[in-house]
Parts: sequence; structure tokens; C-alpha cells
Amino acid sequence: MFDIAFSELLIIGVVALLVIGPEKLPKVARTVGHLLGKAQRYVSDVKSEINREMEIEELRKLQAEMQTAARKVESDVQTTLRDTESSLNQSVKSIEDDIAELEKEQPANSGPAKPQASAPTQDPQASSAPAQASNNK
Repeated sequence: MFDIAFSELLIIGVVALLVIGPEKLPKVARTVGHLLGKAQRYVSDVKSEINREMEIEELRKLQAEMQTAARKVESDVQTTLRDTESSLNQSVKSIEDDIAELEKEQPANSGPAKPQASAPTQDPQASSAPAQASNNK
């Protein structure tokens, strides 16, 4: 706190001994010691309270930053969701329009289109297997 050398303390002690007297000096020194102790405790309490308030303020700033970031992320997600939903709705509408156009092109009396029957395909190995069996005998 103060930069007081030993020689300065010795001079203060001699002056106090002359002014106060040898009988009251121990009591005054004890009282001064208690007062200095209380002052030091008070200063340390004030310092710790200031540090605590600074930490609380920093935490509040951090909380505000996190809330702002969370709101931004939420709005980005909602925007992306809306864009995706709009795109999906446009795709569905396009597909529905294509289906309606195809239904208009088909004659109303013919009904749904029938798939053409295709000739059964023969497996080349399956047809050659009986011929090979007869050749082996």
C-alpha cells in the first residue's frame, strides 16, 4: 500500500512514544493495528465485490451474444425451411400439372393405358443346358 521503510517506521514510533507516552502506547498501537486490519479487510472486500460485478457483467454480455447468435441461427433455419417448403410446393404443383396434362391427352373412353405384353425372354444358358445334357450321354 504505502512504501514505508524501516527507518521511517522507527521515527514514527519514537514520535508516538514521546507524544502518547509509554503507558498508553501499547493500547494505541493495538487499536491502530485493529483499525488497519479492518481497513485492509474492507479494501479486499471492495476489490472482490468489484471483481464479482465485472464477472457478472461479462457473463451478461456473453449471454446476450449467445442469445443473438441463437436468434440468428433460428431465423436462418426458418428461412431455409420456408425456401425448401416453397420449392417442394412448386415441384408438387408441377407434377400435378403434368399429371393433369397427361390425363387430358388420353382419350376419355379408353381408360387407363394398358402395358404391352412382351415376349418372354429365354435365357441362352437355359436353352443350351438340355442340348449339352443330351450330348454328354
